[in-house]
Amino acid sequence: MSKIIEITDLTEKELYFYSVTSEVQLLRCNEPEPGIFIAESPKVIRRALDAGYKPISLLLERKYITGQAADIIERCGDIPVYTADSDVLTSITGFRLTQGALCAMRRQATSDAVQICSHASRIAVLEDIMNQTNVGAIFRSAAALGFDAVLLTSGCSDPLYRRSVRVSMGTVFQIPWAYLEKSSNDYVSTLRKMGFSPAAMALTDNSVGIDNTELNNEKKLAVILGTEGEGLRQSTISACDYTVKIPMSHGVDSLNVAAASAVAFWQLGKR
Repeated sequence: MSKIIEITDLTEKELYFYSVTSEVQLLRCNEPEPGIFIAESPKVIRRALDAGYKPISLLLERKYITGQAADIIERCGDIPVYTADSDVLTSITGFRLTQGALCAMRRQATSDAVQICSHASRIAVLEDIMNQTNVGAIFRSAAALGFDAVLLTSGCSDPLYRRSVRVSMGTVFQIPWAYLEKSSNDYVSTLRKMGFSPAAMALTDNSVGIDNTELNNEKKLAVILGTEGEGLRQSTISACDYTVKIPMSHGVDSLNVAAASAVAFWQLGKR
């Protein structure tokens, strides 16, 4: 049975996870064991629980205890449930909880890229994408549009940072993901060894359209997306089997990487 605890501030050490502003501190707080992350909103918390993540505590707006989070409290067993009215939570956290529920959860051990892709036919690869909103949106599109896994270079923002988790609507818990080896400067060759044809999303003179027949007929395809502004490294583009573009109109040169990912996944995920 969960213990409901009324709070007036976040100074107690048990509430540290909700008061810390550095995602890196949460990530490293249990080293060498996996760290902590914060899941926000009932839907996201449920998806994390469904994926086997272990809750540490809950921070809920009072009305959620018998409302939208009642089933979550029951699922979480005897963990502490901290609560206050909405205006109190806003004053002590510094922001309004738009979904009224936060859950501190333990991270799981890091997945192995080769293992999660062993039976995959369509994967997304993120190269040095630091914007957390974009990372979350790409995960949501990958999960919704039939991609099997997401791989990230070491320069990418962590998918379990709070904004990424929230923007993804919890799909970061539903689609397998892993980091490529930090020491790998030529990760494209690694993708090829795993059996994937690498396709760089970039605008070059020899780019093929996203509806290219040969591209769409590839049995195992890795769609590589780069960061805003600079895009993919030239070495990455040169190493790929395909360079792929989305045709534009009205003089627009490109889409935001999150929007481009949705278009690419919809077209290239069909098989």
